[in-house]
Amino acid sequence: MTNLLIKRTDTLQERFGLKTASYLSAGASDLPYDISERLRAARARAVSMRKIAKTETASSMVNTGGSAALMWGAGEGLSWWARIGSVLPLIALVAGLLTINSIQNDNRAREVAEVDAALLTDELPPAAFSDPGFVQFLKATR
Repeated sequence: MTNLLIKRTDTLQERFGLKTASYLSAGASDLPYDISERLRAARARAVSMRKIAKTETASSMVNTGGSAALMWGAGEGLSWWARIGSVLPLIALVAGLLTINSIQNDNRAREVAEVDAALLTDELPPAAFSDPGFVQFLKATR
């Protein structure tokens, strides 16, 4: 199963490389000679570096062997306790987000109530309530 994933990943990388190369080559015919030569040299360097990186990755995989990190998902199936343990952090996250949302809504309501109480208990002349600037101020603070 792991070999199939590696082969599929390699195939996808090859496709991506071929598409990228075709896009780059499409516009290369209009470039001056010195720039096209520099691009050719850069491509040759990139291809040579890719081959080195691929062999290093393969040797490092051989060295790690059957480590616990590689074998984590290789079992036949997860037990019920393992499934509950993997879902529990998600449930805790959702509960925490809901609690934070509730607390923020309460804080906003408390702040609006304080402003309203301050406006209603403050001694203002009746003309202040009909002032367009005051009405605009009230709309902006809500």
